[in-house]
Amino acid sequence: MSNWSHRHVLDLAAFSLEDFAIVLELAQRFRLMPVAGARKLPALQGRLMTSLFFEPSTRTRSSFELAAKRLSADVQSFAPSSSSLSKGESLLDTARTYVAMGADLLVVRHRCAGVPQGLAEDLDRAGARVAVLNAGDGLHSHPSQGLLDLFTLARHFSPQAPTPAALRGKRVVIVGDVLHSRVARSNLWALTACGAEVVLCGPPTLLPEAFAAFVAAPPPGQAADPVAVRGAVRIERSLEAALPGADAVMTLRLQKERMHEHLLTGLESYHAQFGLSRQRLALCGQPVPVLHPGPVNRGVEMTGELLDAPELSLVDEQVRNGIPVRMALLYLLAGGVTAA
Repeated sequence: MSNWSHRHVLDLAAFSLEDFAIVLELAQRFRLMPVAGARKLPALQGRLMTSLFFEPSTRTRSSFELAAKRLSADVQSFAPSSSSLSKGESLLDTARTYVAMGADLLVVRHRCAGVPQGLAEDLDRAGARVAVLNAGDGLHSHPSQGLLDLFTLARHFSPQAPTPAALRGKRVVIVGDVLHSRVARSNLWALTACGAEVVLCGPPTLLPEAFAAFVAAPPPGQAADPVAVRGAVRIERSLEAALPGADAVMTLRLQKERMHEHLLTGLESYHAQFGLSRQRLALCGQPVPVLHPGPVNRGVEMTGELLDAPELSLVDEQVRNGIPVRMALLYLLAGGVTAA
């Protein structure tokens, strides 16, 4: 992949349309690998991936580690509770310790926005030959989740050729707690880059009007948008207004652990207004896929019946696609380290 130019993956706002195409193409290759017999590729043999997760995770951490192992990389896990952080060691010194042990790839997840980028910049200044991949930072970004969501939708609309073009002109509704969702922010950059129209739906306390202009200006820290023409973003305040004409619907988990104020009157009232059900989904006017980044609060963001409906729910498919997408990212970044 000679056109890949990223040393780190920190935010999808920095991705061009070609970058998205490269990741989707590689992910499709890895997705089509036989699931029986020998399941490992020697692509990253002798490389070391270290996962620095300062925040709980099931899907992201497990799929990154599986992805690394399927590419024959060694995997090293970090546990904050038993580390020298409890003795006052800084995040940078912790990261440099793992780099000194031979880490080629650092997968970093942290509750504070900007930590992965800060580590990447500090390590670059120190001359460390290591790639940093953001596995979720505060309310800022979750690049690999945005990419696996994009890949899942592209495969749904175009199974044989899941490219960015498969999203062009599609209308994707994102429902729920956009304010506290790094997943929503990553999806906004990814979906609009591919020419999709994104309809955001939720109460004003969880979806400020400012999100209508989220992708209108150049991304923070960049002189220009790497995508020449993006799809549109608009806001609707009711599902009844948002769903007609939709091609796909994504619901977001209520980020209760990130809410510092009382932003909802109650979960029951939220579900009554914004919870997705099979009956409400019919407002789209056609059978459409449903996505959720997980974990799902059954009976809050969507009904259990809809979540378990194999003909509509792509939630399990999202989990499956997390592995090939993260394989693609690790492969591309490890290649970038070699070429640097």
